[in-house]
Amino acid sequence: MNPIRMGVIGAGHLGRIHAKLLAATQGATLVGVSDPSAANRDRVAESFGVPAYEDFGTLMPEIDAAVVASPTPTHASIVRTLLEAGKHVLCEKPLTIDPYDADMLAAIARRKRLTLQVGHVERFNPAFVALGDLAKDVKYVEATRASSFPGRCLDVGVVMDLMIHDLDLVLSMTDSAVRSVHASGVAVVSSHEDIAEARIEFESGLVANLKASRISTGACRQMQVFGPGGFAEIDFQTPSIGVIRPSETIRDREFDLSSATDNPLTYRDALFADHLVAGEQTVEPRNAILDELHDFVVSIQSGVLPTVSGEQGAAAVRLADQVIDAIGKRQWYARPRLDEIGPHAAPRPRITQPARRAA
Repeated sequence: MNPIRMGVIGAGHLGRIHAKLLAATQGATLVGVSDPSAANRDRVAESFGVPAYEDFGTLMPEIDAAVVASPTPTHASIVRTLLEAGKHVLCEKPLTIDPYDADMLAAIARRKRLTLQVGHVERFNPAFVALGDLAKDVKYVEATRASSFPGRCLDVGVVMDLMIHDLDLVLSMTDSAVRSVHASGVAVVSSHEDIAEARIEFESGLVANLKASRISTGACRQMQVFGPGGFAEIDFQTPSIGVIRPSETIRDREFDLSSATDNPLTYRDALFADHLVAGEQTVEPRNAILDELHDFVVSIQSGVLPTVSGEQGAAAVRLADQVIDAIGKRQWYARPRLDEIGPHAAPRPRITQPARRAA
């Protein structure tokens, strides 16, 4: 089978990573890159020895498939052009900004029987993959995703930039419809929300509490998952996963602490030895982006859906849009003025009591 001729559209930080890893992706070969920036083009052409074009349209006749790593606002038009031309596409997250555009792209790929994969790379993180059966019938998820100020991706807020990873992961654990979304966010240094939190409830009873920040002093990518099968704590950075599995009596609600011991203060060791068995599950570090690219190639070659399809990418955009809408409607005070609603709300001045005169 001939290797798939691949192009990378967008030669910034992430595009260069994809270009480098395509050299190690079995079944694919990098044939060219495009980017409006001459500096980016020259850097990639020198590093990888492939042609670099200003206009991705010039690259299109040379490729069978493309990785789109351009700025988020350009995704909809670029991906649509590629799909209409019969090219398979791996688009970096988020698929689009507008839910309508995301659904439209998924529909085009489905109609033309093309692979449209979305770069929700945490699906390939070995710690999340190790979750296994604990990802079934999940009832509660809590996640925190934070980074120091990146200085890029500022064309979208932290919901589309960071939280969308966890939105996709939560959606991958349930087929249930969303019942309600409550969220808050604040624009601190950019024109979009830089800090956000959301509480999402599903018809199945699943509740997800998600937090994201891109103005933190340090990085954090963690998730806790609770379900009938047990509890898991995932560190996506390490990567590692800690698991606590309940005994059958705990799961069946037959455990009675008063019958198990007459002194709960001394029962800790027995509880975690016999009923809440804890353990650290070792996971082998892997290059998740490389695994993502392999998944893309296999999908093209076999015709099976990729791990994160266009429909799933669109679902994450729809949920992110609901979170952003809730942030926009957040009222920070009772009977607020218009400038006291949403992520740009101005704080009210504090009312202080006048100093008392000395007697």
